[in-house]
Amino acid sequence: MDFKVVERSPFARIARMVLKSNNVAMVLGKSIHLSGVSREDFIKDEGWLAHELCHIEQFREHGFFRFLWLYLCESMRVGYYNNKYEVEARIAGMKHRKFQNPAKRAAAVVDPTGIPLPGDSKRKA
Repeated sequence: MDFKVVERSPFARIARMVLKSNNVAMVLGKSIHLSGVSREDFIKDEGWLAHELCHIEQFREHGFFRFLWLYLCESMRVGYYNNKYEVEARIAGMKHRKFQNPAKRAAAVVDPTGIPLPGDSKRKA
C-alpha cells in the first residue's frame, strides 16, 4: 500500500491536544500524520500501523472529502469510540496479534490487578 508518514505534523498536534494524548497518529488521504512519536517507533508498532493503514483504505474506498464527511457525521452521531470507522480500524489493528509468537503476545497483555475501577476513584470517605 502506498502511503507517506509526516512527523511533527501540525494537524496531528491539534488532534493530540483535543484528545489530550501523549502521541497521535492520524490519516489524511494517503498520509499518516504523527505528533509525539517518531516515524521509527510508529512503524515498529504493528497494531498501530495496521490501524492507520485501515484508515488509508477507508479514504481510498470513499474518496477524500466524502470520507471526512462520513467520519465526522458518524463521530457526531455515536462518538469517537463507537464510530464504525474507528471500530473497523481497531479490529484491523488487533488482527496482527494472532500471528505473534505466544511470548510476545503474553508480554503485551495488561494485568488489571491493582488498577482501580472507574467507580473506585469516587468512593466516599
